[in-house]
Amino acid sequence: MTKSDFVLGGVAAMNAVVLTNPIDVVKTRMQLQGELAARGTYVEPYRNIAQAMWQIARNDGLLALEKGLAPALCYQFVLNSVRLSVYSNALELGYLQNEDGSISFYKGMFFGALGGCTGTYFASPFYMIKAQQHAQAVQSIAVGFQHKHTSMIDALQHIYRTNGIAGFWRAALPSLNRTLVASSVQIGTFPKAKAFLKDNGWVSHPVLLSFCAGLTSGTFVSVANSPLDVVTTRMYNQPVDEKGRGLMYKGLIDCFTRIVKTEGLHGMYKGFWPIYFRSAPHTTLTFVFFEKLLYLRDHYVYPQHKN
Repeated sequence: MTKSDFVLGGVAAMNAVVLTNPIDVVKTRMQLQGELAARGTYVEPYRNIAQAMWQIARNDGLLALEKGLAPALCYQFVLNSVRLSVYSNALELGYLQNEDGSISFYKGMFFGALGGCTGTYFASPFYMIKAQQHAQAVQSIAVGFQHKHTSMIDALQHIYRTNGIAGFWRAALPSLNRTLVASSVQIGTFPKAKAFLKDNGWVSHPVLLSFCAGLTSGTFVSVANSPLDVVTTRMYNQPVDEKGRGLMYKGLIDCFTRIVKTEGLHGMYKGFWPIYFRSAPHTTLTFVFFEKLLYLRDHYVYPQHKN
């Protein structure tokens, strides 16, 4: 495992998140609107992606679509520096191959989950701040609990003063479960989809091949991950007492149960379309950027890395 693999994995994801962060802002707000309220009993300021973006830009300014960008960049760098480097090195060392040389779906899922969970744990503070800043809005379109962070640094200071070091890792468990599923499915399905498309002669251009494989992988990620994504957002954004205990949800199971009881299955899939339209291009862009950065490293920066 080389140091450059860590760095390139993180930089690739950071490039992707700059383009997908506005969709993430919409996703977070859709997941929070009508929190613990029965369907049809609350006002929905965000109805679909296009309308939500217009609503945010019109009421809060165009830059509001990039709220939480700083912690989002930090989160993606830490998460993907670990996740992509673990996967890349496992692939190079032959840990993912079956006896016939083909890539094992289950081995890919295992190493995807291993890298994803490790990266998520260390990046958890940034994800929490990202979710809280995504939710911040002017009162006319505000949903969920409103934190008053003025910046990422202000948020870090506030959390530390209020709840100490432990406050940075509250709700880390649902985030780990979310990443366990997302990383396993994303990294497990991407190479399989890529190999399938290439072997059948359907797509041959390298960038287009990565794009199509990313779209396929992103579809599976969205379907599998939406309920855990909703739970993670709710637990990270909820208010807490002076001891860091949630005032709305006691834990992962309590949050899941309360959402299903009050909002039904629909509540677990709030923000599904933003999740899909973010996951598919984000998966695609991350792998495209990563592969291109590896190419630049191996051919121009450190030619000795070239096989």
